[in-house]
Amino acid sequence: MAASFECTTRTTLGKEELFDLARSIDAHKESMARSREQAVAGVTSGLISLGEEVTWRAWHFGVPLRMTSRITEVQAPDYFVDEQVRGPFRSFRHVHEFSEDADGTVMLDRIEFAAPLGPLGRLVEKLVLTRYLRKLVEQRNRHLAAGAGTAKGH
Repeated sequence: MAASFECTTRTTLGKEELFDLARSIDAHKESMARSREQAVAGVTSGLISLGEEVTWRAWHFGVPLRMTSRITEVQAPDYFVDEQVRGPFRSFRHVHEFSEDADGTVMLDRIEFAAPLGPLGRLVEKLVLTRYLRKLVEQRNRHLAAGAGTAKGH
């Protein structure tokens, strides 16, 4: 059984602009500077699109990790989905949904993942990974909601 969580982010940015920022490799790198995340293969800058992959190299928990994700679904500018094709998780799926209301744009992230290592992995999911991943997504989303600094390619 996989672990899951949701994050909701509100911003005054337009829906289309936020949709593109969320697909921007450059904005993602900026938002994850603390973990030294770099795109090292596949789409390494600009916007990632349906069927394309990016391989990320980053440091988490003091360990260098690599994860390759593919964009598996896109309905612009309403949602897109990225899924791990290679990496540290047994499975990892991230749905990005975008909607508008009277105050601006709402971005809803739905993350479902499974750690390796069977029963031990489930314990790690509950005790460590869910909180850690939620903090990473919230950090990224604050950066995107603020207009993503100087990100290029959006």
